[in-house]
Amino acid sequence: MSLIVMKFGGSSVGNAERMKRVANRIVERKLEGHGCVIVVSAMGDTTDDLIDLSKQLCPGTPPAREMDMLLTTGEQVSVALLAMTIHSLGHEAVSFTGWQAGMYTEALHGKARITDIRPDRIRHAIAAGKIVIVAGFQGMTEEGEITTLGRGGSDTTAVALAAAIEADVCEIFTDVDGIYSTDPRIVKCARKLNEISYDEMLELANLGAAVLHPRAVEYAKNYNVRLVVRSSFNHNEGTNVKEEAAMEQGIVVRGIAYDKNVARISILGVEEKPGQLAKVFTALANAQIDVDIIVQSGVQNGLADFSCTVSLSDQEKALQVIEGIRPEVGFRQVTSETNLVKVSIVGAGMVSTPGVAAKMFEVISELGISILLVSTSEIKTSCVIENGRLNEVIAALHSAYGLDTDQTVFVGGPSERR
Repeated sequence: MSLIVMKFGGSSVGNAERMKRVANRIVERKLEGHGCVIVVSAMGDTTDDLIDLSKQLCPGTPPAREMDMLLTTGEQVSVALLAMTIHSLGHEAVSFTGWQAGMYTEALHGKARITDIRPDRIRHAIAAGKIVIVAGFQGMTEEGEITTLGRGGSDTTAVALAAAIEADVCEIFTDVDGIYSTDPRIVKCARKLNEISYDEMLELANLGAAVLHPRAVEYAKNYNVRLVVRSSFNHNEGTNVKEEAAMEQGIVVRGIAYDKNVARISILGVEEKPGQLAKVFTALANAQIDVDIIVQSGVQNGLADFSCTVSLSDQEKALQVIEGIRPEVGFRQVTSETNLVKVSIVGAGMVSTPGVAAKMFEVISELGISILLVSTSEIKTSCVIENGRLNEVIAALHSAYGLDTDQTVFVGGPSERR
């Protein structure tokens, strides 16, 4: 008997009708002879509604432990209702919370990482012929504290479980047919990818593509989990995420991602001496603040300016941390800027094709838009720009790299290896 992990997001189980559609789809796979483990997110906007309610009752920053206690209830509602729905179709199903399923995490509320999975109860239920429904996004510490894995953590739950029980495939069901070359809501002629490599998908996920959570892709890559992204609303073939993906002839850039969750922080007038950057970024790391792009300007009169990007949700906290180390570091001023977006191109073919980044800079420049920050790696280039004309930029880049379904492809230029 083959073993399948199927993950359904909040939009897939957003109401009773959709819940029934998902239940029927699961029963179909069961009747095909597969063992089925299902991971489910909270219904629709449940998580957002719970967050809003917490803010009404506890202005400011609610206790992180209690937020985890609150938010995990959303997934528990979903798993119970889905199990009931499957029972109504004449099949046995059993629902588990994350901790009942054996998901153990580090002791960090809000964005804990999985440390161990002990899926004995899942295996026993499968052996008994039951469909297993597991609440995504949640786990438990060794001390018995409930934790959450951060937004999008149900993807991580699904892939981690697939690795732990050695499933044949992990299918991520969403409201689109698979992975697209960019957001099809912005570019109507975006192409669906038949396959994409783990490395390319990891870059796209980290850079803002919301179809898969970055940690889920990391798990899939580390444990060689066969991963398929497909629609919960039809039976179309999805996108395979795998170790190596075949390149289409002439396609250099595989996808274009964007991230509006960006704030730029600038620290001005820092004394140029060894250890200054270390003090700043160690303090930010100790406060669990992720820093993305870092740029230092030239030194004048022994003083330097540098900028970095953080998520919008971390902006105020980052400013407080930096102000807190002013006596130790010494700087003239710290400023922040929002209403920004990071636009990124990703593709394994960028490694060996000159002129790819130059083309990106040229396209953005021709639109009369200034590039504020740049970051590169072997398979991606990111530009931070003002948010106002995002759709224009993405559409222009999509055409320039030949990703429109009716366009010839960009084949690079002579000047650059990025």
